[in-house]
Amino acid sequence: MTDAAQCPIHVNAPTGCPVSTRAADFDPFSDGYQQDPPEYVRWAREQEPVFYSPKLGYWVVTRYDDIKAIFRDNLTFSPSIALEKITPTGPEANAVLASYGFALNRTLVNEDEPAHMPRRRALMDPFTPEALAHHEPMVRALTREYVDRFIDDGRADLVDQMLWEVPLTVALHFLGVPEEDMDTLREYSIAHTVNTWGRPKPEEQVQVAHAVGKFWQYAGKVLDKMREDPSGDGWMQYGIRKQKELPEVVTDSYLHSMMMAGIVAAHETTANASANAIKLLLQHPDAWRDICEDPALIPNAVEECLRHNGSVAAWRRLATKDVKIGGIDIPAGAKLLIVTSSANHDQHRFADADLFDIRRENASDQLTFGYGAHQCMGKNLARMEMQVFLDELTRRLPHMRLAEQRFTYVPNTSFRGPEHLFVEWDPSMNPERTDSSVREARAAVCIGEPSSHAVSRAVVVESVTACADRIVRVRLVSADGRPLPRWTPGSHIDVLCGDSGLSRQYSLCGDPADARAFEIAVLRESASRGGSAWVHDNAEPGASWRIRGPRNHFRLDETARKLVLIAGGIGITPISAMARRARELGIDYEVHYSGRSRASMALLDDMRALHGDRLRVFASEEGARNDIAALRVEEGTQVYACGPARMLDALIAASATWPDDALKIEHFEAKLGTLDPAQEHAFDIELKDSGFTLTVPAGETLLATLRRANVDVQSDCEEGLCGSCEVRVIDGDIDHRDLVLTNSERQTSQRMMACCSRAKGSKLVLAL
Repeated sequence: MTDAAQCPIHVNAPTGCPVSTRAADFDPFSDGYQQDPPEYVRWAREQEPVFYSPKLGYWVVTRYDDIKAIFRDNLTFSPSIALEKITPTGPEANAVLASYGFALNRTLVNEDEPAHMPRRRALMDPFTPEALAHHEPMVRALTREYVDRFIDDGRADLVDQMLWEVPLTVALHFLGVPEEDMDTLREYSIAHTVNTWGRPKPEEQVQVAHAVGKFWQYAGKVLDKMREDPSGDGWMQYGIRKQKELPEVVTDSYLHSMMMAGIVAAHETTANASANAIKLLLQHPDAWRDICEDPALIPNAVEECLRHNGSVAAWRRLATKDVKIGGIDIPAGAKLLIVTSSANHDQHRFADADLFDIRRENASDQLTFGYGAHQCMGKNLARMEMQVFLDELTRRLPHMRLAEQRFTYVPNTSFRGPEHLFVEWDPSMNPERTDSSVREARAAVCIGEPSSHAVSRAVVVESVTACADRIVRVRLVSADGRPLPRWTPGSHIDVLCGDSGLSRQYSLCGDPADARAFEIAVLRESASRGGSAWVHDNAEPGASWRIRGPRNHFRLDETARKLVLIAGGIGITPISAMARRARELGIDYEVHYSGRSRASMALLDDMRALHGDRLRVFASEEGARNDIAALRVEEGTQVYACGPARMLDALIAASATWPDDALKIEHFEAKLGTLDPAQEHAFDIELKDSGFTLTVPAGETLLATLRRANVDVQSDCEEGLCGSCEVRVIDGDIDHRDLVLTNSERQTSQRMMACCSRAKGSKLVLAL
């Protein structure tokens, strides 16, 4: 917040803190916010991440970490105002609602504990990946039917002609509601959005109130009919059956409210998300072409679309006590607008966050579905529908393009998607006109968070240089000539070694500022498991390769006072990039490089030229050895090391006398075996943020158990090497089996790797 003496306007927040000009001007109903919420609040994300909006009467939160912390703590930050009218209506509109008996109660979206979680648990089963898989054939058939209607026309409004009605039909099918009155339900749904999150003018409020009241009555009538025969497969019938088991948990008023809210939640956000995604992909023709050519990219493309331009722009919370958010004092009773779309563009969480990259390795970290106990239960139904839509359209209309148009949105704070999406194509070029099998083909659908292992990139070998005995330096460029993703020192790529399914990780050793190419240096191992041999045999200029990444689980601390960078043999590859970066930043650093002989040491000439006296070379055939035990490490110094196991073991032993966590090591080989149920024990995990308890069987990993329960956790190597599946531990003793955490990190028992580590005892409490 600005200093009161410098405040350009005379407006204060309720705390007395002066409000900046930008904060005073913030208007989520303006066209700027509707068109591009993350861009509209960029200034806040970068300069004033938590601010008070006098126009709205809300505190606005814009950064990823702050918003995730709010989602995590649903006691301090109550969801109770999530469905409250953001614009109070007048007495005439209120009288209209009353005339319909409108009495929308708490739902899964806006209910506090202790009532919320028992209801969520009672109604969860139809949302598991296994249960949702049964709906895919219906979604597929319905999508094909709608595409059939316009495929020969050459032009369509995808919102009007497919993306509204198909998700609505799927929603009604999922809920068990008769598939009738489509147009009426669309009118009701829009009215509900405007009534809750919009700013209807006084003359519009009465009309909106009538539509919402009719919606309420419609939901009640359908529910009454279902009660006559609750044997159907729908979620509402499931709820009615659960009511008989748990009448105090699943009440009549609750079911009525969930019926109305469910129709909106199950279809409107999916319809908007799908329209946003297709618009975004067609605005990036290279990305559209990529998923046309490689449908395996579609699941991750969906995640990146949800991150970059999702259908949920913001949520609301109520502070139940005085609290700090991002260092700003927030008083009890304050209303919060948490702009999730802004969090999804936070540079601190997503590298090059404004770049639309369908191969982004952490795209599913997006907060569009929320997080924690109130995370969207229908997230995997939405993911599945979006994947089917993209598969059908890319296969049947790969030549589709956006028509000239101006996109408009229903003005509101929270839910956004274009009201129309006009596309064009040449029907004579439709693939199925020459190949009838195109219509019936289908790509595999991922129900749940996609694995990063499914996302690869085509590259071409530009040059190959022998840079030491049995070591080649390979320069890779994008197959389509586009720039490659930015990377940071310590990053690696996975090279997919042909069609065998084998992949190997190799650190990047070039210049991170070179966006045109990736460089790796690979030693041909005498006992190669296939990776290095494949690289050497296939490293020819012009050769086509596929890679994944880059990813970085060996990040350089650029705030360190001093860096000691230690490499053994081919371990120089990540260390070389770190040394280059330290030199650029002006950090005090030294490089220790050990090898059998100078002829066997890759990149040695480059390292000498760049680092001069800061480079210390230890060639064993010359009698020079690095005395690791004699290395002195002071407070503020970070040591990074990559090399053979013997060198790393010596460093681990020496680091016992160094400051805590001074040593960071890069491992490339796991020591994990297959889980043996006879040697393991089952244990319980309490998910504190989500509010339920699971059992991890003796023969199953924690990661697998979480996925089966519909809990999203990122993962990559699944061998305890990379750190991407880290979860926070609140209580319990951990059996650490990873090669990521330092000794002090293990001793604090606050973090574990879900892919391999387990509980020592009978229970762990996790921050999930």
